Amino acid sequence: MTYFGFLAVFLVIPILLLWGLARRDARHGVLPPPVMRSWPSWMIVLAHVIIAVVYTTPWDNYLVATRVWWYNPDLVTGVVIWYVPIEEYTFFILQPLLTGAWLYLMARHLRLSVSDVPLSNRHNIRRTATAFVFLIWVGFLVLLVSGWQPGTYMGLLMVWALPPVMIQTAFGADILWKNRRLIALTVIPMTLYLAAADKLAITSGTWTINPEQSLGINLLGRLPIEELVFFFMTNLLIGLGITLVSSVESRARAEGYVRAIKAMLSRGQNHSALIEKS
Repeated sequence: MTYFGFLAVFLVIPILLLWGLARRDARHGVLPPPVMRSWPSWMIVLAHVIIAVVYTTPWDNYLVATRVWWYNPDLVTGVVIWYVPIEEYTFFILQPLLTGAWLYLMARHLRLSVSDVPLSNRHNIRRTATAFVFLIWVGFLVLLVSGWQPGTYMGLLMVWALPPVMIQTAFGADILWKNRRLIALTVIPMTLYLAAADKLAITSGTWTINPEQSLGINLLGRLPIEELVFFFMTNLLIGLGITLVSSVESRARAEGYVRAIKAMLSRGQNHSALIEKS
Protein backbone atom coordinates (compact mmCIF):
# COMPACT_ATOMS: atom_id res chain seq x y z
CA MET A 1 0.00 0.00 0.00
CA THR A 2 1.51 3.34 -1.04
CA TYR A 3 1.34 6.19 1.45
CA PHE A 4 -0.91 8.26 -0.84
CA GLY A 5 -3.06 5.17 -1.34
CA PHE A 6 -3.44 4.89 2.43
CA LEU A 7 -4.41 8.57 2.66
CA ALA A 8 -6.92 8.30 -0.18
CA VAL A 9 -8.71 5.24 1.22
CA PHE A 10 -8.70 5.96 4.94
CA LEU A 11 -8.82 9.76 5.10
CA VAL A 12 -9.83 11.44 1.84
CA ILE A 13 -12.88 9.26 1.15
CA PRO A 14 -14.29 9.59 4.72
CA ILE A 15 -13.66 13.34 4.65
CA LEU A 16 -15.59 13.70 1.40
CA LEU A 17 -18.46 11.66 2.80
CA LEU A 18 -18.58 13.73 5.99
CA TRP A 19 -18.43 16.98 4.03
CA GLY A 20 -21.28 15.73 1.85
CA LEU A 21 -23.33 15.05 4.98
CA ALA A 22 -22.48 18.51 6.30
CA ARG A 23 -23.71 20.17 3.09
CA ARG A 24 -26.91 18.14 3.18
CA ASP A 25 -27.49 19.06 6.83
CA ALA A 26 -26.90 22.73 6.07
CA ARG A 27 -29.53 22.64 3.32
CA HIS A 28 -32.01 21.16 5.79
CA GLY A 29 -31.14 23.59 8.56
CA VAL A 30 -29.42 20.97 10.74
CA LEU A 31 -26.69 22.98 12.47
CA PRO A 32 -24.49 22.65 15.55
CA PRO A 33 -26.21 23.87 18.72
CA PRO A 34 -26.15 27.65 19.27
CA VAL A 35 -23.55 27.32 22.03
CA MET A 36 -21.08 26.00 19.41
CA ARG A 37 -21.41 28.77 16.84
CA SER A 38 -18.75 31.24 17.95
CA TRP A 39 -17.06 31.14 14.54
CA PRO A 40 -17.81 29.39 11.21
CA SER A 41 -16.89 25.71 11.49
CA TRP A 42 -14.72 25.77 8.34
CA MET A 43 -12.65 28.61 9.81
CA ILE A 44 -12.11 26.73 13.07
CA VAL A 45 -11.06 23.51 11.33
CA LEU A 46 -8.75 25.40 8.96
CA ALA A 47 -7.06 27.07 11.93
CA HIS A 48 -6.41 23.64 13.46
CA VAL A 49 -4.95 22.40 10.18
CA ILE A 50 -2.45 25.26 10.20
CA ILE A 51 -1.57 24.69 13.86
CA ALA A 52 -1.16 20.94 13.26
CA VAL A 53 1.27 21.47 10.38
CA VAL A 54 3.33 24.10 12.20
CA TYR A 55 3.48 22.28 15.54
CA THR A 56 3.98 18.74 14.25
CA THR A 57 6.56 19.37 11.52
CA PRO A 58 9.70 19.83 13.71
CA TRP A 59 8.75 16.97 16.02
CA ASP A 60 8.02 14.47 13.26
CA ASN A 61 11.16 15.40 11.35
CA TYR A 62 13.15 14.72 14.51
CA LEU A 63 11.54 11.27 14.81
CA VAL A 64 12.51 10.34 11.27
CA ALA A 65 16.00 11.87 11.59
CA THR A 66 16.68 9.81 14.73
CA ARG A 67 15.15 6.64 13.24
CA VAL A 68 12.27 6.37 15.69
CA TRP A 69 10.24 5.49 12.61
CA TRP A 70 10.93 5.30 8.89
CA TYR A 71 8.99 4.91 5.68
CA ASN A 72 9.41 2.57 2.74
CA PRO A 73 11.00 4.65 -0.05
CA ASP A 74 9.35 2.42 -2.66
CA LEU A 75 5.87 3.35 -1.36
CA VAL A 76 6.19 7.15 -1.41
CA THR A 77 6.63 9.63 -4.25
CA GLY A 78 10.15 10.54 -3.19
CA VAL A 79 9.32 14.21 -2.56
CA VAL A 80 10.91 14.90 0.82
CA ILE A 81 10.95 18.13 2.84
CA TRP A 82 13.78 17.92 5.37
CA TYR A 83 13.50 14.29 6.49
CA VAL A 84 9.79 13.65 5.96
CA PRO A 85 7.96 12.69 2.73
CA ILE A 86 5.29 14.99 1.36
CA GLU A 87 2.70 12.34 2.17
CA GLU A 88 3.33 12.85 5.88
CA TYR A 89 2.64 16.58 5.61
CA THR A 90 -0.55 15.69 3.75
CA PHE A 91 -1.55 13.55 6.73
CA PHE A 92 -0.99 16.55 9.03
CA ILE A 93 -3.61 18.38 6.95
CA LEU A 94 -6.09 15.54 6.54
CA GLN A 95 -6.39 14.35 10.14
CA PRO A 96 -7.78 17.64 11.52
CA LEU A 97 -10.18 17.75 8.56
CA LEU A 98 -11.40 14.23 9.33
CA THR A 99 -11.65 14.58 13.10
CA GLY A 100 -13.17 18.05 12.85
CA ALA A 101 -15.82 16.88 10.38
CA TRP A 102 -16.67 13.95 12.65
CA LEU A 103 -16.94 16.22 15.72
CA TYR A 104 -19.35 18.56 13.95
CA LEU A 105 -21.40 15.58 12.73
CA MET A 106 -21.76 14.46 16.34
CA ALA A 107 -22.62 18.00 17.46
CA ARG A 108 -25.29 18.40 14.78
CA HIS A 109 -27.11 15.11 15.25
CA LEU A 110 -26.64 13.83 18.77
CA ARG A 111 -27.69 17.02 20.56
CA LEU A 112 -25.72 15.94 23.60
CA SER A 113 -26.80 17.40 26.90
CA VAL A 114 -24.32 19.82 28.43
CA SER A 115 -24.06 19.76 32.22
CA ASP A 116 -23.37 23.12 33.78
CA VAL A 117 -20.48 23.82 36.14
CA PRO A 118 -21.04 26.07 39.17
CA LEU A 119 -19.18 29.37 38.89
CA SER A 120 -17.44 28.73 42.21
CA ASN A 121 -15.87 25.51 40.87
CA ARG A 122 -14.70 26.67 37.45
CA HIS A 123 -11.35 28.09 38.49
CA ASN A 124 -10.62 25.02 40.61
CA ILE A 125 -11.42 22.71 37.70
CA ARG A 126 -9.03 24.60 35.40
CA ARG A 127 -6.27 24.70 37.99
CA THR A 128 -6.61 21.05 39.04
CA ALA A 129 -6.80 19.69 35.50
CA THR A 130 -3.77 21.69 34.39
CA ALA A 131 -1.73 20.62 37.43
CA PHE A 132 -2.65 16.98 36.75
CA VAL A 133 -1.57 17.18 33.10
CA PHE A 134 1.63 18.96 34.14
CA LEU A 135 2.55 16.15 36.54
CA ILE A 136 2.04 13.58 33.77
CA TRP A 137 4.21 15.68 31.47
CA VAL A 138 6.99 15.81 34.08
CA GLY A 139 6.84 12.03 34.44
CA PHE A 140 7.34 11.50 30.72
CA LEU A 141 10.05 14.15 30.62
CA VAL A 142 11.94 12.19 33.31
CA LEU A 143 11.44 9.02 31.23
CA LEU A 144 12.85 10.75 28.16
CA VAL A 145 15.92 12.28 29.80
CA SER A 146 16.69 9.04 31.61
CA GLY A 147 17.98 7.70 28.29
CA TRP A 148 16.04 4.44 28.52
CA GLN A 149 15.90 3.59 24.81
CA PRO A 150 12.65 1.55 24.72
CA GLY A 151 10.86 4.58 26.20
CA THR A 152 12.13 6.99 23.55
CA TYR A 153 9.10 7.09 21.27
CA MET A 154 6.58 7.28 24.12
CA GLY A 155 8.63 9.93 25.90
CA LEU A 156 9.00 12.08 22.79
CA LEU A 157 5.30 11.67 22.02
CA MET A 158 3.97 12.71 25.40
CA VAL A 159 6.48 15.50 26.01
CA TRP A 160 5.40 16.94 22.65
CA ALA A 161 1.64 16.40 23.00
CA LEU A 162 0.91 17.44 26.59
CA PRO A 163 1.95 21.15 26.59
CA PRO A 164 -0.92 22.14 24.24
CA VAL A 165 -3.30 20.13 26.44
CA MET A 166 -2.10 22.17 29.43
CA ILE A 167 -2.87 25.37 27.55
CA GLN A 168 -6.33 24.08 26.69
CA THR A 169 -7.14 23.01 30.24
CA ALA A 170 -5.74 26.21 31.75
CA PHE A 171 -8.03 28.25 29.52
CA GLY A 172 -11.15 26.14 29.56
CA ALA A 173 -11.10 22.84 31.45
CA ASP A 174 -14.52 23.75 32.86
CA ILE A 175 -15.92 24.27 29.35
CA LEU A 176 -14.34 21.03 28.18
CA TRP A 177 -15.83 19.16 31.12
CA LYS A 178 -19.28 20.44 30.19
CA ASN A 179 -18.75 19.04 26.68
CA ARG A 180 -17.07 15.81 27.75
CA ARG A 181 -19.63 13.57 25.98
CA LEU A 182 -19.02 15.27 22.65
CA ILE A 183 -15.26 15.05 23.14
CA ALA A 184 -15.41 11.36 24.06
CA LEU A 185 -17.60 10.54 21.05
CA THR A 186 -15.07 12.31 18.86
CA VAL A 187 -11.77 11.11 20.28
CA ILE A 188 -12.55 7.44 20.95
CA PRO A 189 -14.05 6.46 17.54
CA MET A 190 -11.45 8.46 15.60
CA THR A 191 -8.62 6.92 17.62
CA LEU A 192 -9.84 3.36 17.08
CA TYR A 193 -10.47 3.97 13.37
CA LEU A 194 -7.08 5.54 12.63
CA ALA A 195 -5.23 3.02 14.79
CA ALA A 196 -6.84 0.14 12.88
CA ALA A 197 -5.91 1.80 9.57
CA ASP A 198 -2.38 2.38 10.87
CA LYS A 199 -2.07 -1.30 11.73
CA LEU A 200 -2.88 -2.19 8.12
CA ALA A 201 -0.27 0.27 6.85
CA ILE A 202 2.40 -1.11 9.19
CA THR A 203 1.51 -4.66 8.16
CA SER A 204 1.87 -3.75 4.49
CA GLY A 205 5.24 -2.09 5.13
CA THR A 206 4.21 1.50 4.33
CA TRP A 207 6.10 2.64 7.43
CA THR A 208 7.92 0.96 10.30
CA ILE A 209 8.29 1.78 14.00
CA ASN A 210 11.78 1.16 15.35
CA PRO A 211 11.44 -1.73 17.84
CA GLU A 212 14.57 -0.59 19.67
CA GLN A 213 12.98 2.78 20.54
CA SER A 214 9.51 1.53 21.44
CA LEU A 215 8.15 -0.38 24.41
CA GLY A 216 7.60 -3.56 22.42
CA ILE A 217 3.91 -3.76 23.36
CA ASN A 218 1.98 -4.57 20.19
CA LEU A 219 -1.78 -4.49 19.85
CA LEU A 220 -3.69 -6.48 17.23
CA GLY A 221 -0.45 -8.29 16.51
CA ARG A 222 1.47 -5.49 14.75
CA LEU A 223 0.33 -2.13 16.20
CA PRO A 224 2.85 -0.62 18.64
CA ILE A 225 1.10 0.87 21.65
CA GLU A 226 2.80 4.19 20.93
CA GLU A 227 0.82 4.44 17.70
CA LEU A 228 -2.47 4.00 19.55
CA VAL A 229 -1.39 6.68 22.03
CA PHE A 230 -0.31 8.93 19.16
CA PHE A 231 -3.74 8.83 17.57
CA PHE A 232 -5.41 9.29 20.94
CA MET A 233 -3.33 12.35 21.77
CA THR A 234 -3.63 13.97 18.34
CA ASN A 235 -7.38 13.42 18.22
CA LEU A 236 -7.62 14.71 21.79
CA LEU A 237 -5.75 17.88 20.82
CA ILE A 238 -8.06 18.40 17.85
CA GLY A 239 -11.21 17.55 19.80
CA LEU A 240 -10.38 19.79 22.74
CA GLY A 241 -9.25 22.62 20.49
CA ILE A 242 -12.27 22.64 18.19
CA THR A 243 -14.66 22.32 21.12
CA LEU A 244 -13.07 25.28 22.87
CA VAL A 245 -12.90 27.55 19.83
CA SER A 246 -16.46 26.63 18.80
CA SER A 247 -17.83 27.51 22.24
CA VAL A 248 -19.59 30.84 22.55
CA GLU A 249 -18.55 30.84 26.19
CA SER A 250 -14.88 30.46 25.20
CA ARG A 251 -15.10 33.39 22.81
CA ALA A 252 -16.61 35.59 25.51
CA ARG A 253 -13.88 34.52 27.94
CA ALA A 254 -11.13 35.21 25.40
CA GLU A 255 -12.57 38.63 24.61
CA GLY A 256 -12.64 39.38 28.34
CA TYR A 257 -8.97 38.46 28.63
CA VAL A 258 -8.13 40.70 25.67
CA ARG A 259 -10.00 43.63 27.25
CA ALA A 260 -8.19 43.06 30.54
CA ILE A 261 -4.79 43.00 28.81
CA LYS A 262 -5.59 46.18 26.89
CA ALA A 263 -6.69 47.89 30.08
CA MET A 264 -3.52 46.81 31.85
CA LEU A 265 -1.34 48.08 29.00
CA SER A 266 -3.27 51.34 28.94
CA ARG A 267 -2.74 51.82 32.68
CA GLY A 268 0.96 51.10 32.20
CA GLN A 269 1.24 53.70 29.44
CA ASN A 270 -0.61 56.28 31.52
CA HIS A 271 1.64 55.56 34.50
CA SER A 272 4.75 55.99 32.33
CA ALA A 273 3.41 59.28 30.97
CA LEU A 274 2.84 60.59 34.49
CA ILE A 275 6.36 59.65 35.50
CA GLU A 276 7.81 61.45 32.45
CA LYS A 277 5.78 64.58 33.22
CA SER A 278 6.90 64.61 36.83
